[in-house]
Amino acid sequence: MAPKTSARRSSGTAQQTARTTRKRDEDTGPDVGEGTDEWTQAKTLIKPPDQLELTEAELKEEFTRILTANNPHAPQNIVRFSFKEGTYKPISFVDQLAVHFSLVGNMIPKDSDEGRRQNYRAEMAPEGSQEVEEVQPSETEGGGEGGEGEEGGEGGEGGEGEEPKEAGSQGDVPTAEEAAEGEAEVEAEEIITPKKPKERKLTNQFNFNERASQTFNNPLRDRECQMEPPPRANFSATANQWEIYDAYMDELEKQEKSKEKEKAKGPVAKKLGKRMMRKSISLESQSDDITKVTQAAKIVERMVNQNTYDDIAQDFKYYEDAADEYRDPEGTLLPLWKFQYDKAKRLAVTALCWNPKYKDLFAVGHGSYDFMKQNRGMLLLYTLKNPSFPEYIFSSECGIMCLDMHVEHPYLVVVGYYDGNVAIYNLKKPHSQPSYKSSAKLGKHSEPVWQVRWQKDDMDNNLNFFSVSSDGRIVSWTLVKNELMHTDIIKLNVEGFTTEGPEELNVYTIGCGTAFDFHKQIDYLFLVGTEEGKIYKCSKTYSSQFLDTFEAHNMAVDAVTWNPYHSKVFMSCSSDWTVKIWDHTIKKPMFIYDLNSAVGDIAWAPYSSTVFAAVTTDGKAHVFDLVINKYEAICNQPVVSKKKNKITHVRFNAVHPVIIVGDDRGQVTCLKLSPNLRKMPKEKKGQEVKRGPEVEVAKLDKLLNLVREVKS
Repeated sequence: MAPKTSARRSSGTAQQTARTTRKRDEDTGPDVGEGTDEWTQAKTLIKPPDQLELTEAELKEEFTRILTANNPHAPQNIVRFSFKEGTYKPISFVDQLAVHFSLVGNMIPKDSDEGRRQNYRAEMAPEGSQEVEEVQPSETEGGGEGGEGEEGGEGGEGGEGEEPKEAGSQGDVPTAEEAAEGEAEVEAEEIITPKKPKERKLTNQFNFNERASQTFNNPLRDRECQMEPPPRANFSATANQWEIYDAYMDELEKQEKSKEKEKAKGPVAKKLGKRMMRKSISLESQSDDITKVTQAAKIVERMVNQNTYDDIAQDFKYYEDAADEYRDPEGTLLPLWKFQYDKAKRLAVTALCWNPKYKDLFAVGHGSYDFMKQNRGMLLLYTLKNPSFPEYIFSSECGIMCLDMHVEHPYLVVVGYYDGNVAIYNLKKPHSQPSYKSSAKLGKHSEPVWQVRWQKDDMDNNLNFFSVSSDGRIVSWTLVKNELMHTDIIKLNVEGFTTEGPEELNVYTIGCGTAFDFHKQIDYLFLVGTEEGKIYKCSKTYSSQFLDTFEAHNMAVDAVTWNPYHSKVFMSCSSDWTVKIWDHTIKKPMFIYDLNSAVGDIAWAPYSSTVFAAVTTDGKAHVFDLVINKYEAICNQPVVSKKKNKITHVRFNAVHPVIIVGDDRGQVTCLKLSPNLRKMPKEKKGQEVKRGPEVEVAKLDKLLNLVREVKS
């Protein structure tokens, strides 16, 4: 067996030397001498046919070209929106980098340290595995043969001595034929099954993941929006000990009252009351009760409106038109706020009245003067502190034609309806329905009520007011035991218009009352204007006849009003375009003004006996001052925004220098009087200026005396 193994080992070393020579040939590659001739040969220059032929001077001329790293394709006019400045601004920095090719690779240079290490490992691994494979078969063959001999020896020991000995003798000395056969078998096995080294990938020092997967990511989108911040206002309040004490006392009183009510109730009623309280508490907890924050919300709303209309509030308080010095004696009206409610847009303003106690609060009656389109009415109360929304809103099924507010009880508002009813609204009770209302049983008017006026309480301290209607009745209404009791004061019979009826009965023609006003000083005296154009001077004590009759106008009298200072002077206006000023002791007017359009309403100024305002259906407001100009108005100014709008009513404020006017589209406009429209007597050096009712009466008397002298 020894010579056979040595022969195999010698063949293995020969194969190894052959492999090493092969690898050297592969590493060296082709002969270096093959390509040396190409580099050593001289290169021939080929001249293209279209090459320019330049002289030596042209060839020596230098052209300087500066190469920059700027990208010629990069856009230079990119703009971005600047939120700080609110405009689009160009971007100064432009990215000049242009990437032509990019590839994420996992290759390592062969000359690097890592490349050499990996090459060395790859060479060493297949050689070691091949040596092991070559050594193992030889050992197994020899071991098998030896094993056979061992088995023979063991068998010889067991009693079969002859056959093993022969076998052992044959295995120890192999013949030449057996050795040649063994070498041929080994060579055939190597040729049939050559062992290939395992291929291994070079590990990359950067990418350690051999297997990976990447999911598709959705593109990100930025959505931005910009909004204006809401208007802000700082609210602060202080609470002193007295207010806290009063609040606790009120709460204690409420608790005591509730305890007294519970004591008065029986046991069954108490159980029912507890159940109702539980239900109400559960309902309150479920629903948002806004009434708890009504007062706070109202204050916040006023503050927000004051910030919103701050410029108008500043004009109302401090602005004085400086141009009045250059256009003396004429004046102007400065528009301030406009009051309008969406549900009253199609309703005309039929009545205006300032509150006698709260000087910034006024009431507006809405109805319709188009008698073919009578639908509904509204009673709204606005304040100058909140021009955007009414303070109180009352709606009615019938149009409101007139209203008045009580002097001593400013929360009571009396109104007259188109259907002839009268009603009293109580502002302390936030109900949409009036607290008291007349009916057919209680003697309501049969025609529209054109005017109502509160009067002094009667002998029993019952509330009392008067009303005038187209049915010719002037009625006194008294609130007795929560019911309205009526008394007819006078019936307007037209004198000279009587017709004989059946059985020789005289039928009187009834006059249609349109306006009336009570004397400021003489309690029983009042004036009544009619559709026939007449004005009757009447007394509360005489119900059968008139004290006097004035042939005032050719058309219906729209308004009649006493002067607030002079006891003898009153004023009237009519649809015949005229405004007349009267002395009730004289049957002819003292002043007549033609305004070229139907006059809707008139009003005396509270600060002067000679200043008054009138509004016409052509949308103009006229302000007169008899001391400055006896013949024409010192201010004629369009007030409404549209020419088609007709102004229906006007009222002066008792404290502030403003007037309010209403039109037939439901809008009320507040206007400030310029200094020329409210001139007061100038102070002279060393003399005190007299002011008061006596001065105003004397001023108007002086004008009336001049007119009387001219007429006489």
